[in-house]
Amino acid sequence: DGRLTFYPGNQTVDLPFINFMKRYGTVFLNAYTNSPICCPSRAAMWSGLFTHLTESWNNFKGLDPDYVTWMDLMEKHGYHTQKYGKLDYTSGHHSVSNRVEAWTRDVDFLLRQEGRPMVNLTGDKRHVRVTEADWRNTDKAVNWIKEEAINLTQPFVLYLGLNLPHPYPSPYAGENFGSSTFLTSPYWLEKVTYEAIKIPKWSSLSEMHPVDYYSSYTKNCTGEFTKQEVRNIRAFYYAMCAETDAMLGKIISSLRDTGLLKKTVVIFTADHGELAMEHRQFYKMSMYEGSSHVPLLVMGPGVKEQQQVPNVVSLVDIYPTMLDIARIPVPHNLSGYSLIPLLCGKAENQVSPRGPRPSWVLSEFHGCNVNSSTYMLRTGKWKYVTYSDGRSVLPQLFDLTADPDELTNVAIKFPVIVHSLDKILRSIVNYPKVSSSVQEYNKRQFISWKQSLGQNYSNVIANLRWHQDWLKEPKKYENAINKWL
Repeated sequence: DGRLTFYPGNQTVDLPFINFMKRYGTVFLNAYTNSPICCPSRAAMWSGLFTHLTESWNNFKGLDPDYVTWMDLMEKHGYHTQKYGKLDYTSGHHSVSNRVEAWTRDVDFLLRQEGRPMVNLTGDKRHVRVTEADWRNTDKAVNWIKEEAINLTQPFVLYLGLNLPHPYPSPYAGENFGSSTFLTSPYWLEKVTYEAIKIPKWSSLSEMHPVDYYSSYTKNCTGEFTKQEVRNIRAFYYAMCAETDAMLGKIISSLRDTGLLKKTVVIFTADHGELAMEHRQFYKMSMYEGSSHVPLLVMGPGVKEQQQVPNVVSLVDIYPTMLDIARIPVPHNLSGYSLIPLLCGKAENQVSPRGPRPSWVLSEFHGCNVNSSTYMLRTGKWKYVTYSDGRSVLPQLFDLTADPDELTNVAIKFPVIVHSLDKILRSIVNYPKVSSSVQEYNKRQFISWKQSLGQNYSNVIANLRWHQDWLKEPKKYENAINKWL
């Protein structure tokens, strides 16, 4: 959650290396994901293109494996490149359940698809390495810096992808269930200031926007939660962020120890945030700030120190920025704009040949846990969220200055603003057309999957992640699918 990198979010948890990056570099106050879920978000970051252009509709439909990323271009131009950890931009490692849930989101049924969010404390106050796999990848990156990077005669680019602070699978709910367990150790939990944790306000279920209600239901969050449960989920999430920060610290320290820090640009960001029980949801897949607002911090040669940039930026800006750093000509077809002018503290009129950076960012979502394609335009104090064809589902408009918690949809109150934001959005993307092609794609994929199962179909579909709800009335749900088909 990007808001943890600046005030007031940063009061809740100690993040010493994020703070180090702020002291010696630039923090972006309004950085967004272009799609709030792993694979589509990463596809946008590695390609510099919006999601409707990559057609990365869900967590296993990303870029072609041979797609030319910014790292490929840097390699072609003489950079030594190295990747460790989670990449997930051609396809995420996700279950059949994930797929079927995304394809069937237009079916008229409500089924819980996730385990109920919960916390799990492991080990004792000496237990530092909770996420073993992430620590192993961090160690690999550190060793590479100390043993390889230091001896290179050419410039290098190193990528380290962490899974943290992602929740863990919930074994209690059966192997098919998603990741709903927030896991940490007492060592990290001590870094969290419980008194500073804000308990989010919730609308009543009957007042919720219909898409929010669907998301809350499928994420298993419509039941009763005590304040203590909510506070714990948030605290454990922050503790997981503290562990992530420590891994960032290992990278920064190894660059410092090898004398490379002064001549290396370091970028810290995320593919999406985590709602951690805001708006009666956990996970991502939402345009609310907790899910769509990402951290973006940069430090290194030429980057202004102790700078906070208020401009809206997004992950598609990484591609042109990386090429700019390497002095490689930037292709004109990209959705993003180089961050270099902002990082160097230059006025916006000293801009790229493509003209000035737009005053808006776009995010869109087409995957599971949300029963409609969603489009978000953020500009100035406004966040405009519209769904599907723009007519069948009511849009949302939030004034983030007056209502930072996004509790009051003012779309009906400001029709002129809605109209003008919708006009900008349609000039960027023909969103009713995109929504309808996603619907066609979902149906096509589902039909070919169903055919591939033959006689086995009824049994397989009944035992996916929604099995606890499905098995109560299997015929009813199969009929709903047939009606949709």
